[in-house]
Amino acid sequence: MRYIPHTEDDIARMLEAIGVESIDALFERIPQALRERARELSLPAPMSEIALNQHLGALAARNQSSDPSTVSLLGAGCYDHVVPQAINQLLLRAEFLTSYTPYQPEISQGTTKTIFEFQSMVSEVLDMPIANASMYDGAHATAEAALMAQRISRREHVFVARNVHPEYREVIETYLRYQDGVYHEFDVDPETGRMDLDDLKARVEDPKRVACVIFQTPNFLGVLEDPRELVAWAEEHKILTVAAFNEPHAFALAKPPGSHGVDICAGEGMGLGVGLSYGGPALGIFAAREKHLRAMPGRLAGQTVDAMGREGYVLTLSTREQHIRRARATSNICTNQGLMALAAAIYLSLMGREGFKELASLNMARARHALRAYEARGLGRRVYSGSFFNEFVVELDAPARDVIDACLDKGIAPGFDLGSVRPEWSRHMLIACTEMTTAESLDRALDAVEAAL
Repeated sequence: MRYIPHTEDDIARMLEAIGVESIDALFERIPQALRERARELSLPAPMSEIALNQHLGALAARNQSSDPSTVSLLGAGCYDHVVPQAINQLLLRAEFLTSYTPYQPEISQGTTKTIFEFQSMVSEVLDMPIANASMYDGAHATAEAALMAQRISRREHVFVARNVHPEYREVIETYLRYQDGVYHEFDVDPETGRMDLDDLKARVEDPKRVACVIFQTPNFLGVLEDPRELVAWAEEHKILTVAAFNEPHAFALAKPPGSHGVDICAGEGMGLGVGLSYGGPALGIFAAREKHLRAMPGRLAGQTVDAMGREGYVLTLSTREQHIRRARATSNICTNQGLMALAAAIYLSLMGREGFKELASLNMARARHALRAYEARGLGRRVYSGSFFNEFVVELDAPARDVIDACLDKGIAPGFDLGSVRPEWSRHMLIACTEMTTAESLDRALDAVEAAL
């Protein structure tokens, strides 16, 4: 798109049309000190292409990547899964490499069909009847699930388990703060690491005012939840249940949330062929029961037939969206994560049902091997008795932050410091193992932790 600057006459006419005397008047709500600081930005001179490449390369070299030469047992929401080379090659095709939203299905059948296939695969993985075209990330998807529950129930209170990812909880609380919602948290069972339903029931004063209960499986502590009791209690009080997740690979082995009867599933799909990257891109996944279809956020691709009886794909049920009536829209999410959704669809297609299950089994086996190695060498004790997938918590004999810092000096990331989430967890370290975790890398991590202790 060409850049054509506004003329002085253009600017004067626009200011007159909106009834403002000057451009500065448009920004008068911004504190004067901040505006002056913006004018005084000290930017360097332009660079040549060669100099710019060298500069960016030097900046990138300061990052620690997750390539085979490094050792990382970090998880906590982002997991180092394999990204088949075929994915990136297919994403580079000009037909797909675009931010265009397929408003005109007659010229966008390929894009719209890939969205439909993505939705179908997500529905199968989560065992849910309906999935949308994607969300920004897992935190955004979960927050939108809370708003959706409010719309359906016309209730304001939302209860979130404290073993839901802390960043998810922050985003949910922020969304509710400006949507007439009331945010609550309930505690974790200190023995199993699962949500404490007795604590939840004690905190709920009036079930008729509760919109939903949000839990995560596997939760932030790596423990797989058993939501059957929660779902039964919630259904009794007409409360919606929302299952969040970071690690969809777990559902290749464990029962997916949909099989337990939850109303909404929302979570992160970065591990499905998108790959790790500082800050993103991520992939929000969202699915729900069919009876809640019209309250769902985001776009929906549907299958239909044209006037000649030929199969076709369209964006359907658009009366939920902002381009119909923005003030009444269920959300303002677009299909801008469509490329990441395509990556996930290609990934799931390449893996297939059996491959997806085999990869999940490998994750589980390596995590259990790592836990046995920790305990055999006396480096840490398992904290929670609840079943886990590819992530677990150990208690160290020293603050986790000190151990991690000592290991990082050697280029090794042995895990995540849970003390950064709750002070009483200062000696707890969260460790993740995936198919990318080799026996050699695990031994190096164990040696580094032993030296730090």
